[in-house]
Amino acid sequence: MKRALSLTLTCALVLALTAVLASPARADEQPAAAKPGSGVRAEILRQIGDAQEKLIALAEATPAEKYSWKPNDKVRSTGEVFLHVAGGNYFLPTLWGVKPPEGLDLRNIEKASTDKAKVIDALKKSFDHARKAIETAPEAELDKTIKIFDHDGTVREGFMLIATHAHEHLGQSIAYARMSGIVPPWSAGGGQ
Repeated sequence: MKRALSLTLTCALVLALTAVLASPARADEQPAAAKPGSGVRAEILRQIGDAQEKLIALAEATPAEKYSWKPNDKVRSTGEVFLHVAGGNYFLPTLWGVKPPEGLDLRNIEKASTDKAKVIDALKKSFDHARKAIETAPEAELDKTIKIFDHDGTVREGFMLIATHAHEHLGQSIAYARMSGIVPPWSAGGGQ
């Protein structure tokens, strides 16, 4: 009798687990790929976060008087590079329909300020805007075709463009910093 009861309970447990595992997810649950920390969106956001952290650290480590420095008069100054990244963080989401904040002058954002604190604040706010634009894009629209400058792409490619743009200008900012004698904060303790 004891063996029959144990076998009955085991079968009931297996049936209950099978039913739970086979049942569709509740509407308020996200599939694993859409959960924060996993999937392509999360990977792109991590890359953007890396560029954001380093750009802001470099902007903070750069003395205010170096914000107007540039290697020659044909290129952007240090401060203009930081503001160019900010402009990209606002402009690129417009490719999939996200509007920039009201009153923001995207055409002249690079010349908006040479004040270090204002440039850093603009950079931080722009990354918040880009992150929100990526986080709130509906999963069903990631493959939607959008115009990306000279070609048709997808909303997902627009996300990647924000990451690559930020990293491209992070590299430029590192080169500018090194030419100005500034060691990037994240490499200050090592091989410089």
